Amino acid sequence: MNKYGMYVKFTAIQGKNDELLQILLNAAEAMKSIDECEIYIVNKSKSEPEVIWVTEVWTNAEAHKRSLLLEESKAMIERAKTLIAGIEATEILPIGGKGISDN
Repeated sequence: MNKYGMYVKFTAIQGKNDELLQILLNAAEAMKSIDECEIYIVNKSKSEPEVIWVTEVWTNAEAHKRSLLLEESKAMIERAKTLIAGIEATEILPIGGKGISDN
């Protein structure tokens, strides 16, 4: 299995977390139509109100890269840029578990 994944920590500009959260939830909805995107989960931090975590699992790294080139993705990224104070991303190699396909 050569899956690709990421944990992405978005820190919203103070007072902009709900707006950023909505953009990320819209992105999650858009990912439903991309077969290579197996998991795209948007999470709010319980202890840090301005922090939103996104968990992603893709069939491979190339599929993730292609998704960023879609016009819809580019538009969401542009809208989100003005709401983000910081981003930290950690690439991961998903191995298995509930919700991940075996192919």
